[in-house]
Amino acid sequence: MQGVTVVDHPLIQHKLTLMRDKHRSTKNFRELLNEIGMLICYEVTRDLPLEYVDIETPIAPMKAPAIAGKKLVFAPILRAGTGFLEGMLNLVPSARVAHIGLYRNPETLQSVEYYFKAPHDLADRLVIVMDPMLATGNSVSAAVTRLKAHGAKNIRLMTLLSAPEGIKTFTEAHPDVHVWTAAIDSHLNDHGYIIPGLGDAGDRMFGTK
Repeated sequence: MQGVTVVDHPLIQHKLTLMRDKHRSTKNFRELLNEIGMLICYEVTRDLPLEYVDIETPIAPMKAPAIAGKKLVFAPILRAGTGFLEGMLNLVPSARVAHIGLYRNPETLQSVEYYFKAPHDLADRLVIVMDPMLATGNSVSAAVTRLKAHGAKNIRLMTLLSAPEGIKTFTEAHPDVHVWTAAIDSHLNDHGYIIPGLGDAGDRMFGTK
């Protein structure tokens, strides 16, 4: 699909298979989501710009590559998006973090915002929005709209599982935002869940129903 990259690295696909298993413990599910977040983040940030800086090794001075520009912003959509956060911050510990609180109305399947907090200079930073499930696409579309309203111009979306319906909704709403996902599943059921999917990622992360 145009505007979508499926990250098919064997380690990611293996860990995703483990997460799909309904017998996986809450602890193990959280650990796997954290690990996959770090692995997908490698791909999402593969083309970050570099600049050469002067340093001295124990042997000699040299010009060495370093990431150019202001630090990244990680923007997890609460609750489940926070499952990616620890692994990504281990990879990029200097990143800023925005929090976007959204929940899906179970009757209308539309997103409802209850919290938003982000750095003031979003326009100057690459913002990576994180949500494990791109199902209907309504929540992530609303989150990106909100970030753009606060000045964000360079945005990427990182997900674990996507449904074709969600990809269509999101890419039509935000054709300028590229999507990285570990898999594109078959379809959504009548309740807006991805099939075959892995259930509700937030519930499986936190042991709730």
